[in-house]
Amino acid sequence: MKIVRNLMLTALLGTTGLLTSNAAMALDGADLYKKKTCIACHGADANSPILPSYPRLAGQSAGYAMQQMKDIKDGTRSNGQTAAMKPIMHLVSDEEMQAIADWLATLGK
Repeated sequence: MKIVRNLMLTALLGTTGLLTSNAAMALDGADLYKKKTCIACHGADANSPILPSYPRLAGQSAGYAMQQMKDIKDGTRSNGQTAAMKPIMHLVSDEEMQAIADWLATLGK
């Protein structure tokens, strides 16, 4: 019985460690910026968009960037430039948006 209890405890601790590691990785704004494909349109430095009409994101305040992402996701903001972003934003959680917004705010314009 003691062996089974120790195995269960080991499995539980291992799972907890994985969850903690994944949560920490999920909150890396720079990594999320790449994984969520922001880089494709806004550039690797968030300051070199592929089209002049796309916004430069580097240096935006975290609050402003977060609000824009939320507005695009929920449809509050629906101008022509948001059409490409709307389907992508449904793949990004609020926590991930905040991590990306916080990271963008650390970049120079």
